[in-house]
Amino acid sequence: MTTPSLEKIRNIGIISHIDAGKTTVSERILFYTGETHKMGEVHEGLAVMDWMPQEQERGITITATSTACRWDDAWINLIDTPGHIDFTIEVERSMRVLDGAIAIFSAVEGVQPQSESVWRQANRYGVPRVCFINKMDRIGADYRRCLADIETKLKARAVLLQLPLGNEADFSGVIDLLDEELVLFGETDLGQTVKRQPIPDELADAAREARGVLVEAAADFDDTILSDYLDGVVVDAKRLRATIRRGTVACRIFPVLLGSALRNKGVQPLLDAVAAYLPSPLEAPTVHGTDASGERFPIPCDPKAPLSALAFKVLAEEGKKLTYLRIYAGTLDAGALVLNSRSNHQERVSRLFRMHAHKRERLEQAGAGDIVAALGLKEALTGDTICDPARAVVLEGMYVPEPVVSLAVEARGADDREKLPSALERLQWEDPTFRVREDEETGQTILTGMGELHLEIIVDRLEREYGVMVKTGPPQVVYRETVTRPVERRETVAREVEGKIQKGDVLLRLTPLARGEGVRIVLPPPEESLLPEELRTALADCLELTCAAGSTTGYPLIDMEVRVLDAPFEPGGTTEQGLRAAAQRGLMLAALEALELLEPIMSLEIIIPSEYAGKVLGTLQQMRGQVEGINVRDGEETIAAHVPLASMFGYMTELRSATRGRGTFTMEFSRFDRAPQEVRERFGLR
Repeated sequence: MTTPSLEKIRNIGIISHIDAGKTTVSERILFYTGETHKMGEVHEGLAVMDWMPQEQERGITITATSTACRWDDAWINLIDTPGHIDFTIEVERSMRVLDGAIAIFSAVEGVQPQSESVWRQANRYGVPRVCFINKMDRIGADYRRCLADIETKLKARAVLLQLPLGNEADFSGVIDLLDEELVLFGETDLGQTVKRQPIPDELADAAREARGVLVEAAADFDDTILSDYLDGVVVDAKRLRATIRRGTVACRIFPVLLGSALRNKGVQPLLDAVAAYLPSPLEAPTVHGTDASGERFPIPCDPKAPLSALAFKVLAEEGKKLTYLRIYAGTLDAGALVLNSRSNHQERVSRLFRMHAHKRERLEQAGAGDIVAALGLKEALTGDTICDPARAVVLEGMYVPEPVVSLAVEARGADDREKLPSALERLQWEDPTFRVREDEETGQTILTGMGELHLEIIVDRLEREYGVMVKTGPPQVVYRETVTRPVERRETVAREVEGKIQKGDVLLRLTPLARGEGVRIVLPPPEESLLPEELRTALADCLELTCAAGSTTGYPLIDMEVRVLDAPFEPGGTTEQGLRAAAQRGLMLAALEALELLEPIMSLEIIIPSEYAGKVLGTLQQMRGQVEGINVRDGEETIAAHVPLASMFGYMTELRSATRGRGTFTMEFSRFDRAPQEVRERFGLR
């Protein structure tokens, strides 16, 4: 396969809610364009684009997969994206590098929650879209309701290009409103034969009325069409296509087609629409870069310009990085020396490939407008710019959502313990929304991701791909101790240790401080104390360590002042060991007299559609949350609240259930506050 001219390239993605039919449409596209000779079905685990074992077992798309195909004289670089919100980064990075998209909606369910999310992602990068209302053969299919959903929920102007022939089980073809023809698909050859014939008389009036609505939409972009329409002149299909293309490329209108991918109906007209209405790299919005001086400038889509490419996806394969690149300018040769402008490190591209799912087609060269994969870029991470060493440039990055769900893991055996860090590092190469940290206080390895399914897949991949067995569990909540009132205590120690008497005597006062004040150790001024300097240092050090170790629960003491009121010194009697023992015991026993347990409180921001506000607020109340404020805007409510961390485990799943997948939240640590009685009792406190 040789790359055609730039104006013939279409870099597109397929986006939708989970189970709307993205992968099924992708399989038909590959079949009808001749890239495959057999259509794999998602429900059978045989889809070409769902190549990971986890995808085949679950019947869902987990990772964005790219391929390339031809349709007539158009070259299509296609990325099939996941529909599950846990893998939203795959949609995000795909939208960052694509020039157009096919948005798929179910004719039965209409615009579903994740459809709204991926639509917003496409809006963020100004990606033109054509829409495909799928599953027209299903019981309950209603394309009119789906069109209304697009208008109301997505605030998008949908332009219907077809009418259905039959509905539900009787759906057998479509009426092409532009060419005013009936389009039928072969029943015996998997829909490969496309027949065009005149529109039946009984459907002529409906088709004429629907075409009039289409012409009205086109007239907004061409005054001559408006004039002809008002004069009753028939506007031909060629003029309409050119005008619809202008509106689509500008993201002001969104052409809509109908079909049933599983029944092999409607996919070829969809491919025609991709070629006719979605932009080439030359028509896509101009990408800008920044040079070393901070000056921002446009990147021309020109194979002869200096190389500028974005690494939008990284895969770890047998310890090596396979880096997916969108080339915006210049030409990249296999074996070329390139610069990673983030790390300022030069590397050599050892091999270039065009990807077909997980299969590779070797390339010697790729140019502006193309999407390829490269081996040899050891430093590359998602969002890095790969450029000509003679002209360093940084391309605009991408939005990476913050992960919100955590899981604690522990290696099962010694071999697993050795392999775990490197395996987790490789998984982080691939996924910017997957984070790993070690809790300094509990020693746990904490994995953080976008949802429970996301982390479940990570753990599964650790076992299958890297041979690392782990035990999982929720992260421990890290509590703190403090005192509720001033307490004074004198502690005296005189004991024999290895034949020597160790003596020490201290009088301590513990006083509570405001939240967030930490620990303050106060010793008597040197002029008022007989303690030598080395004993003063040892005493302060011992008090700090005892506060860090806590009294009975093992969690640190915070937000209090420890004042040494008296520490008598007996020459020849007071020893460092005795003084430390007295200070440690005195502090622990004094704290026990007025001990309070504190739990971490998180600052929470929840964004939900307004109709779910009552249910979500009720849930927050059950979680011991305190609502700080509610902001209403454009049918969405942003709720600011403070919630104990202990109540947040599993909350993402609960929120999605309560909002039908349409709610999101972010959280960060706010403060420590008094733990409830049931938590205190768990630690033996009353």
